[in-house]
Amino acid sequence: MSGTTTVAEVRARKGSAPPLVMVTAYDAPSARIASEAGVDLILVGDSVAMVVLGYADTLQVGVGEIAHHVGAVARARPEAVVVADLPWLSFHLSREDTVRNGATLIRAGAQAVKLEGGRKRIPMVTALLDAEIPVMGHLGLTPQSVHAMGGFKVQGRTDAAAAALLDDAIALSEAGVFALVLEGIPAPLAAQVTEAVPVPTIGIGAGPDCDGQVLVWHDLLGLEERLRPRFVRRYASLREVAVDALVAYGADVRERRFPSAAESYGAGAGPTTGS
Repeated sequence: MSGTTTVAEVRARKGSAPPLVMVTAYDAPSARIASEAGVDLILVGDSVAMVVLGYADTLQVGVGEIAHHVGAVARARPEAVVVADLPWLSFHLSREDTVRNGATLIRAGAQAVKLEGGRKRIPMVTALLDAEIPVMGHLGLTPQSVHAMGGFKVQGRTDAAAAALLDDAIALSEAGVFALVLEGIPAPLAAQVTEAVPVPTIGIGAGPDCDGQVLVWHDLLGLEERLRPRFVRRYASLREVAVDALVAYGADVRERRFPSAAESYGAGAGPTTGS
């Protein structure tokens, strides 16, 4: 099992300082960097569909693809808890199907799974917990429901919608989820939910009052430039750095400045390192 932080330790952080830090990661190098930076949780999200695989939404990936990326993250042996997204249609058909898919992600190296939706998902949550698979919930803007919601829109803005979301949060916490992601909801509603449930809330576009925050790797590092949601803060501009580096490399190759004599091998040279 990867990680030294446990699900139980995450749950115990409810209401305590400092807030939990979660970030997405999809491969071993990213997981090693996230672990070295001291994040508490790594989410192997179905966002991989958009930021790595080039799809327009998260609906295009299946359990096998998520498991592939979970395995890469887990092999880095990060100290953070590794949470894997159950992708669309992997927890909708039956309890048995849900448990089978959850087990696939646990066997790949996750310590917990995350699923989207409220009260109607409780039978699936219960089935996973009965199989000893920890579950993180996800409410608000749930990307797997993009078509039903009419796009990526802020949720919970009306009194009725806010009340329904609060009810879902309480129901999920009573069912046994160890944490709740709150995405794309008004900050006052997120604060209300955080106050009402006994498990940590982790916000993304949900204001500052949650028990933790999560951002997508490519967003916070400035690798993804096509979309910039209001809630994203760029902590680096790695896309610009990468483009500049590749331009410099290309110029050196074209002008025969690379490789140099020091970067080449002569006759009778010893063993090489690297590829």
